Amino acid sequence: MVPRGPRMYLVNQFTSGSRPVKRIADSTVRRLSAYLRFLEDFEHRGLATISSDELARRGGTTSAQVRKDLSFFGSFGKRGLGYSVPELAGRLREILGLGRDWRVIIVGTGKIGAALARHHGFRQRGFMIVAAYDNDPAIVGADLDGLTVRDISRLESDVRREHPDIAVLAVPEEAAQPVAQRLVKAGIKAILNFAPAQLQVPADVTVKTVNMAMELEGLSFALTNRE
Repeated sequence: MVPRGPRMYLVNQFTSGSRPVKRIADSTVRRLSAYLRFLEDFEHRGLATISSDELARRGGTTSAQVRKDLSFFGSFGKRGLGYSVPELAGRLREILGLGRDWRVIIVGTGKIGAALARHHGFRQRGFMIVAAYDNDPAIVGADLDGLTVRDISRLESDVRREHPDIAVLAVPEEAAQPVAQRLVKAGIKAILNFAPAQLQVPADVTVKTVNMAMELEGLSFALTNRE
């Protein structure tokens, strides 16, 4: 079953010795991803060092939070000098697992799924869309920028043979749980879910749900409670 409360990740701490396992909150991982994007922008601009204050300003947080987020993974930067931009960016890529390519499949190639399949930015981050599936005979066989949509009846056999790392679920709400069960049974351990459904999966399977309604409600709250 999906655990209640904030999603926590188990990661190896980047220290010498026994390399103890740390539990890292989803909110921390999101901030690390944001820090990396800021650092890549700094690299592009030719900046060699950056302070925790500047990272905090860009990320809408505090310098103490930046230092706390990074401290989970070791010691970074030097007091009074800040962080080396290329060094910290490299370490964050390592922490986020971006030093390798990840094989991704998309299940459901309606408007959302098709748009994701055609998005070339994923490849730049190491996420390779290797297959797309649908159950609509009118869509199966269609070309999505070089990716041929496969019949969903092939899902389990393809997953067991081709070993994708991540599945993107872009199916209607009523189909989300049955398809997720098929993916899990075939061996998928990570699912990005675009369906408006709370998926029930084993504890060793990670699910991240993109809930547009909740994001819009967050914006609504911000607008309603502006000073």
